[in-house]
Amino acid sequence: MDTIDRGSRPDLMADCGSCVGLCCVALAFARSADFAFDKPAGDPCVNLEDDFRCGIHPHLRDRGFKGCTVFDCFGAGQKVTQSTFDGRSWRDDPETRAGMFSVFPVMRQLHELLWYLDEALRMPAAAPLHSELTRASAAVEALTASSPERILETDLEEVRGPIAELLREASRMARSGLPALPTTGKTKRVGPGADLLGADLSGLSLRGAELRGALLIAADLRGSDLSFAELIGADLRDAELSGADLASAIYLTQVQVNAARGDARTLLPPNLQRPSHWAS
Repeated sequence: MDTIDRGSRPDLMADCGSCVGLCCVALAFARSADFAFDKPAGDPCVNLEDDFRCGIHPHLRDRGFKGCTVFDCFGAGQKVTQSTFDGRSWRDDPETRAGMFSVFPVMRQLHELLWYLDEALRMPAAAPLHSELTRASAAVEALTASSPERILETDLEEVRGPIAELLREASRMARSGLPALPTTGKTKRVGPGADLLGADLSGLSLRGAELRGALLIAADLRGSDLSFAELIGADLRDAELSGADLASAIYLTQVQVNAARGDARTLLPPNLQRPSHWAS
């Protein structure tokens, strides 16, 4: 089984120092277990300082802002700030403010698509799709480099549809040759979109499992082998990944990792960071 070349694309990784705190202003959040208070979209978080840094960043979880530690913009923040709006800030004028706040969530989704396409292009087994994947990536790149008006005209579903098909086919190629999961026991419920809320999947071999869009909230995956498991869209909030092997998991993102629980024994792809809130 060929391994995936996990190269790094800095433009698809958040660089908060090159952003103007867009995630702390443009997006809304509601008081919950993830956020300590309500904040409407367009209102700066009270913890946002004049230099666009979070004043409580090292203590977000302790202060009730777990949701902030999960979020990742896939580099959309610095793209909108430095490219789309030429380094201007939402504090500059009302027109800039409205435009930045509208473009940011669209840009984030486009950058997420680029993240997945970049990974598919690095799968040796998906080489027959290289031309199609490259064209799709170039088209999305062109959108991200366009004017605010053009970005806001983007039909994300129309863009996402054909790309989703390409990504599924690339994943299928990467997983070909792996044995099918047993249809009995703990793995019988495993599949795309499966409801595995709180499921005990600890210590299992889930190599090549299709967990696309699966609900894995609070699932126990301790010590499980998730090599080449497809995890695009899987909900890993509070999933227990201590000792699990995700080093070659397919389409795993920083958001999913941040939302889960793990420890020093959890194996991650080299292009993803081990969250500071994980157990040592």
